[in-house]
Amino acid sequence: MLKAIKENKVFVVAEAGVNHNGDLSIAKKLVDVAVEAGSNAVKFQTFKAERMINKFAQKAEYQYKTTDKNETQLEMVKRLELDVDAHKELIHYCKEKGIIFLSTPFDHESIELLNELGVEIVKIPSGEITNLPYLRKIGSLKSDIIISTGMADLQEVGQALDILVESGTSKDNITVLHCNTEYPTPFEDVNLAAMLTIRDAFNVNVGYSDHTLGIEIPIAAVTLGAAVIEKHFTLNRDMKGPDHKASLESDELKNMVTAIRNIESSIGDGVKRPSPSELKNKLIVRKSIVATIDIKEGSMFKENNITAKRPGTGISPMKWDNVIGRKAKRNFEQDELIEI
Repeated sequence: MLKAIKENKVFVVAEAGVNHNGDLSIAKKLVDVAVEAGSNAVKFQTFKAERMINKFAQKAEYQYKTTDKNETQLEMVKRLELDVDAHKELIHYCKEKGIIFLSTPFDHESIELLNELGVEIVKIPSGEITNLPYLRKIGSLKSDIIISTGMADLQEVGQALDILVESGTSKDNITVLHCNTEYPTPFEDVNLAAMLTIRDAFNVNVGYSDHTLGIEIPIAAVTLGAAVIEKHFTLNRDMKGPDHKASLESDELKNMVTAIRNIESSIGDGVKRPSPSELKNKLIVRKSIVATIDIKEGSMFKENNITAKRPGTGISPMKWDNVIGRKAKRNFEQDELIEI
């Protein structure tokens, strides 16, 4: 398991992605929002548009709705690049703010750049899960890896894992995220149970990358055992750009992280026992065997002269059968705790 994830029950990745719109000042504001929300990491994207998209590539359906319909995918993505200096500045800024910098590389040169800059966790996006040379390149780095699996079936997930492992990365250093790449994802298409299928099929650490509206689904993923949660966020959903509409705003991100922290602290170790906070209530709300009427010494305890009432400081009603038929060793008033 990744060291950073070992240190946190749930490793929350605030996905800034390209919601900086190519503006370094906006990128820094996104870092600030991620820190304020309590995220473990903030993630960007590293690419040269010409290396990842050909000039004939069409945009996704959701991108036509959120960007200029007349531009190509290449033109859209070109405006969202961050250069090397911007990466260096963001990495330094994240260190100052005490949050882990992550970025998803989309080409070989970007993989090398992030490695040279000392980024210790490589995030593989869903679209690269069938890119053999890309997977081999990342696997050879022997880094910690988080891989998203949107649009993939179980066989493709297994193939990608095999390639990463065969290229030099230990499976213990890989976390696999269940994901759906529709923006936003309809709730009926989430199939959150598939996260558990991946875990059981490959004996790997798992998590969930979410593109639904709202925060309910990532929270549910935590209750199922997600070790990593990734969620897009933005400064403002009304900003221009492909991913803003399906992203959380700052208050929503904070609410999601708060809920995740509350849930992870509540899951516990699975041992059923009284908690320290409730022990003080135990004797108050449990019951003891008491007299329903005045009982004379020598009288027999019967169903009609004893009952169970609070507090639980006397004989437990679980010992009812041991009391019935015994004789009173002294007088008991109505409501007095029975002694034998």
